[in-house]
Amino acid sequence: MPRNYRKEYDEYHASEIQKKRRAARNKARRKAQREGKVHKGDNREVDHPNSTRTGSLGNRTQVISKAANRKKQPKRS
Repeated sequence: MPRNYRKEYDEYHASEIQKKRRAARNKARRKAQREGKVHKGDNREVDHPNSTRTGSLGNRTQVISKAANRKKQPKRS
C-alpha cells in the first residue's frame, strides 16, 4: 500500500501542537544563527538535550554535529 502523504500531513504535521513544536525548533535554530554558532550548510544542528519525545523542547540548547545528533536519536520506521 502506498504511503498517504496527505493523510499524514492532516493527522500529524497540521496539528496545533506539532506546529508549535516546529516553530520552537525553528526559533532555536534562528537564534543560534544570529549568535554565529551555526551556519547554513555547515552540517551542524541545534540539539535540545532536555526535551522528551512528548514534552516541551525547553530553553537549553547546544550545537552539535549532524552525525552526533542523528546517532543519539531513536530509530524511526
